[in-house]
Amino acid sequence: MLTLEIKLKLIKHAKEQMINRRIEKEQIKNVIKIGAKIKQTDGFLSCYGYIAIAWKKVGNYYKIKTVMVRD
Repeated sequence: MLTLEIKLKLIKHAKEQMINRRIEKEQIKNVIKIGAKIKQTDGFLSCYGYIAIAWKKVGNYYKIKTVMVRD
């Protein structure tokens, strides 16, 4: 079975939000893989459980713009 490898590049803001909200890279990858995706002006917003990720596919990696915890 072929597994989709997700390569992440996090901007500074996203890294700060990960630390503040105690979100790990594996959680971000899961949100991108199985979460609901909403098209935005420049990328997507993926939501799964209590986590929302704003991201954009750039080449062979996912540029993570921000990491949010939903209420």
